[in-house]
Amino acid sequence: MALNKPEYTLFKNTRYALNGLIEVSRNEKSFQLQIVLFVVGMVIAWSLPIAFKYHAILSVSLFIPMMAEIINSAVERTVDLVTFDHHELAKRAKDAGAALVFVSLSMLAFIWALTLYAAFFL
Repeated sequence: MALNKPEYTLFKNTRYALNGLIEVSRNEKSFQLQIVLFVVGMVIAWSLPIAFKYHAILSVSLFIPMMAEIINSAVERTVDLVTFDHHELAKRAKDAGAALVFVSLSMLAFIWALTLYAAFFL
């Protein structure tokens, strides 16, 4: 039985990753919102009168929800590949992916709150 495994090289892996990023960017409204959050967050982070280390922390933290949204999209697509019918396990898998995004946004807010507190009050 042939497996669905393409040949891997550094350049092919990079192309696969970029194709996945382009595909998610074009077809996932939630990921598009994450991109808006990322851009707005970057502008705010680098506009603040704070030390470079705080800019860096705020900037890096903006990647967390984007990564969670990519994972959530992969989970949703995998579930949809298996079944379009309502199934309790499919719902749980999709809900877990949505929970990951929620937790990542909560973590982002927490990181920003702590970093801004440290930057301005400590």
